Amino acid sequence: MRFFSDNTGAASPEILAAIQAANHGLVTAYGNDPWTKRLDECFGAYFGTEVRAFAVATGTAANALSLATLSPSYGLIFADVEAHIANDECGAPGFLSGGAQLCLLPSEHGKVTHAALAAALEAHPASVHTLQPTVLALSQATELGTVYRPDELGALCQLAHEHGLKVQMDGARFANAVTFLGCHPGDVTWRAGVDVLSFGATKNGALAAEAVVFFDPALVRDFELRRKQSGHLLSKSRYVSAQLLSYVESNLWRRNAERTNSFAQKIAHAAGRLLLHPVEANELFLALGPERKRALRQAGFEFYDWGAVSSGKARFVVSWDQREEDVLALCEALRGLHR
Repeated sequence: MRFFSDNTGAASPEILAAIQAANHGLVTAYGNDPWTKRLDECFGAYFGTEVRAFAVATGTAANALSLATLSPSYGLIFADVEAHIANDECGAPGFLSGGAQLCLLPSEHGKVTHAALAAALEAHPASVHTLQPTVLALSQATELGTVYRPDELGALCQLAHEHGLKVQMDGARFANAVTFLGCHPGDVTWRAGVDVLSFGATKNGALAAEAVVFFDPALVRDFELRRKQSGHLLSKSRYVSAQLLSYVESNLWRRNAERTNSFAQKIAHAAGRLLLHPVEANELFLALGPERKRALRQAGFEFYDWGAVSSGKARFVVSWDQREEDVLALCEALRGLHR
């Protein structure tokens, strides 16, 4: 009964069908195929505004390439201390930007606060001797499974823009966040002030398919050249683009996210006081302690330790194709821990 990560999930049947439908004939390579040429139109309709959308194969590539496009080598990127770009991408943003550095901010349940960003901006005035503040990087949903509301994002983006920063969003679990909020995708992106989004699909049923979405086409600049230089321009990009088109246009993004979010809420209800953070997407963080972790693992549940093993904290993630019986079994096991 595996709750390691939503990366363990299989590809949705709709995704495999889209790949099969694209798997015929000789078509022009390197993004000049009919599927890739439709990405701007597809994502523009999804977000309700003009965009430029680019297909890549991994979330790390989406984040690092978008940040490298927004920040020069002498740039300073503000991000949450729990951010994926800070802890799980092997220094990719700094590497692909040629030297940009991260300034990590304290957060509340994984969300950067307006006060923390304001304090950091005040503490890092720009001069010829310093790194130049260039980007605010946010995650939606966050690394702790929480979700920014539109007004929270709007206030952060406004503050960032007032100081000349651009705003990049890591949307690896973007579908889960939008589904939880019940809002339009534009409400938590360009309408709130987000400039570039790493749009994730892989964790929610796709097969190595992500997109970088620019809400201001003028910001694209050298993105296409950076993508090629870093080895992320796919020759047979139709197979990734066909997935993204199907994922968005068929509402697969919402159906899969509704299922994972619903299961996560059931587990959260059973976990009760063991929860460390509000459950607003498909991740749960529990304060179990060594004995409870051992008992769950002996019962057949698989999950990651969170932080130091000695802390007793654990992370559970629901995948789109999680078996309902496994979820119900976990709920019963967690209720048993309270007895």
